Amino acid sequence: MFAVTAARIDAEQPLNGLELGERPDPVAPEGWTTVTVRAAALNHHDLWTLRGVGVRPEQLPLVLGCDAAGVDEDGNEVIVHSVIGDPARGQGDETLDPGRSLLSEVHDGTLAERVAVPRRNLVPKPAALSFEEAACLPTAWLTAYRMLFDKAGVQPGSTVLVQGAGGGVATALIALGAAAGYRVWATSRSEAKRKRALELGADAVFESGARLPARVDAVMETVGQATWAHSVKSLRPGGRIVVSGATSGPMPPAELTRVFFLQLQVVGSTMGTREQLVRLASFLETTGLRPPIDRVLPLARAREGFAAMAEGELFGKIVFTV
Repeated sequence: MFAVTAARIDAEQPLNGLELGERPDPVAPEGWTTVTVRAAALNHHDLWTLRGVGVRPEQLPLVLGCDAAGVDEDGNEVIVHSVIGDPARGQGDETLDPGRSLLSEVHDGTLAERVAVPRRNLVPKPAALSFEEAACLPTAWLTAYRMLFDKAGVQPGSTVLVQGAGGGVATALIALGAAAGYRVWATSRSEAKRKRALELGADAVFESGARLPARVDAVMETVGQATWAHSVKSLRPGGRIVVSGATSGPMPPAELTRVFFLQLQVVGSTMGTREQLVRLASFLETTGLRPPIDRVLPLARAREGFAAMAEGELFGKIVFTV
């Protein structure tokens, strides 16, 4: 089968490790099944893998990709839940299984003509969603759904700040928050991305690091080091930062004095459960909300998509069709 593979690790030039070509067809062990991929979405996770984060050289070659929508062995249209874990080992939440992984970390991923996954990881695709739209959901949109509706601890009508408008998770946070009745503020260094955030439903946009007109109830943080101080300073007393990524670096000053004096809360969030993915798909079907897609490319042109993500030249998801 044709696939996009991490063949080598290069921390400085990650695309040097990217190979496109034939790979063996997946073999589904007991309890697993095979999905014929129709569309797959790109994530920063794929670039980090090429840089050697979360994988060892001896694991390579490894097919990249966490997200996919396609057709199962019985002809059903499905979305692939990419968290490989046992809910029983995570108190009912597979993301808390100590041994959990994502597709493309231990097992071959979704940037291929076919992918093998546990049967429980298949979620019915609503007919209202295209394969390209559905492929956007399992990582970025599921992460945003969990951050906003599970971890943030705030109700619709609250003010939520989304740092770094333009990335997949940030884009999903703005769209989901606006659709659910939150007052969403967003930041970006790019004027064009700030304008797009307004079009998505943000109530107000600001340059990165700008002083806000008021403190917010919660901050959705995926940028990390570059925005952390601003996130902490933007919170009302008792407010909460939900962290699901650190694309600009993981080691900002902790701001502990402000954290304890204002009784701020810092909450980590990773991916989401299968049940949350089912509810997310239903939310989009019911509301008519759809993931913004920056571009759609055939899988054979995957290198173009990787290059665009590496350079930050996107707003919304990059999707590959198979």
